[in-house]
Amino acid sequence: MYNVTNSIRVKKGYSGKLVERFKIRKGIEKFPGFIRLDLLVTDGLKDYDEVRVYTTWENKESFEGWFHSDVFQKAHENRKQHDYVIGNQVSFHELAYSYVKEDERAVENL
Repeated sequence: MYNVTNSIRVKKGYSGKLVERFKIRKGIEKFPGFIRLDLLVTDGLKDYDEVRVYTTWENKESFEGWFHSDVFQKAHENRKQHDYVIGNQVSFHELAYSYVKEDERAVENL
């Protein structure tokens, strides 16, 4: 599996507004290879809020297909209108190990 993290910094008090924007999906959920979207709000920051957007894909090629697609471009076409966004940093990860308690199973080297 392939995971992409987008750490988005927003003005203090705006994390909820950003989270609401992501709840209205614009096609990612139908894209081949997409598995999951998680949003985490960082706790305890003083100067700004941070929302981490985690997407999980079957593989790197699935993510890259979405990233270079018209679906991605359309979903991100109005992002500059949101003046509460300070900046972001994207990182990419290959899943090396995962343990899921509910299933009592461990998955290695996916």
